[in-house]
Amino acid sequence: MAKNIEENPNNFNIIGNGTKIIGDIEAFGDLRIDGILEGNFVSNAKFVLGNTGKVIGEIKCKNAEIFGEIKGKIEVAEILMLCPTSQIYGDIFTKKLAIEPGAVFIGNCKMLVESN
Repeated sequence: MAKNIEENPNNFNIIGNGTKIIGDIEAFGDLRIDGILEGNFVSNAKFVLGNTGKVIGEIKCKNAEIFGEIKGKIEVAEILMLCPTSQIYGDIFTKKLAIEPGAVFIGNCKMLVESN
């Protein structure tokens, strides 16, 4: 018998170092990638890309903390943090952006404004 999949925002998913996923991911909870994702990621939760993590594709999430490398567009509804080891090669769309010294960003950035 099939079970219904319930959306649980408290779920936390990890793709470990040494793991490579080819394809798109849609998650209802937070996700941390320390491996490689060749595809797109969509979530209404937090995304963390660890030091050894790499994404080749697009990311769309609520909040993000980046330590690794992204080749593609990233769209963050709230706050995007680029940590000192991060490397972004693509466009950024976000409401708030924090870039720490040492971070690499090559692309365009558009700050999203809330309409009243």
